[in-house]
Amino acid sequence: MGKVERDEDGTIAGLKQVAAQFAVAVTPHLQSLIDPADAKDPIARQFLPDAAELEVHEHERGDPIGDDAHSPVPGIVHRYPDRVLLKLVNVCPVYCRFCFRREMVGPGSKGLSAEQLDAAIEYIAQHPAIWEVILTGGDPLIVSPRRLKEVIARLNAIPHLGVIRIHSRVPVVDPAKINDAMIDALKSSDKAVWLLLHANHAREFVPDSIAAIRRLVEAGVPMLGQSVLLKGINDSPAALTDLFRAMVANRIKPHYLHHGDLAKGTSHFRLSLEEGQMLMRRLRGHTSGLLQPTYILDIPGGHGKVPVGPGYAEPNADGSWTVTDPWGCSHRYDDPLGRE
Repeated sequence: MGKVERDEDGTIAGLKQVAAQFAVAVTPHLQSLIDPADAKDPIARQFLPDAAELEVHEHERGDPIGDDAHSPVPGIVHRYPDRVLLKLVNVCPVYCRFCFRREMVGPGSKGLSAEQLDAAIEYIAQHPAIWEVILTGGDPLIVSPRRLKEVIARLNAIPHLGVIRIHSRVPVVDPAKINDAMIDALKSSDKAVWLLLHANHAREFVPDSIAAIRRLVEAGVPMLGQSVLLKGINDSPAALTDLFRAMVANRIKPHYLHHGDLAKGTSHFRLSLEEGQMLMRRLRGHTSGLLQPTYILDIPGGHGKVPVGPGYAEPNADGSWTVTDPWGCSHRYDDPLGRE
């Protein structure tokens, strides 16, 4: 990583404390995107350490979404009946400063051993209700194409699986990794392989990353987008519109906008649910429906994801409904079936 510049209040000593506690890595590609003259640069804020990370609040947790409570064998998280997470690795090419797994990932973190991977895949094979496997970590696209192809082949051989989903930041943080061998690995399955790209700001979509995304899409890999709502990075209607337009223009459907998880040392990134709902309301009616992700909260303690976007319809005592349009005006709706 290049030289980190901070003002007198963000001391180098403090940054060293952050780096000692939470992993730090920035790819050369991302370094080239950082504007050193912009103190609010959205790339730098996502990836360069900040002394604010040393401020830990009582409500923050080491395992904010409760992975551990739903892990029957190492590497598997089985929170929902029809799908599981398979945490193939615990390292990433970059480390987001707001990561909800920041205490579990980083250099030196052990990935799955051969025996643990065998046990994880056997668990999937022995549970026929599992229809979808989500490769995550860490970032699964950090592994070699050969290893990824081997894992996909083993999952492809499980009859009851229908979909393999891969969560990754690689196309926008290290686009050179999306090469012929990686494309071949992703195309090697008879089952549908979906790629969920994590991106938080329109400036992540530069020619190299756009070219990597195009290679994936034109190879037949369907793509969805997920983002985290982050204070000072994408917490305005304009920033979210630009982000989601960049996704859709590159044939990525925005899928999830995550409310910030209660990970330790991340309070400076967090907005209130009310603020998030207001932002989502500002998008509705003002931008294309293609740009509308589901705003979700991962309930602390392992209780699952739920939509927390704004509501537009409220029942009235007389059986009618009050419906609010995208511009804030209320309208009465008499539901004929609701009166039966």
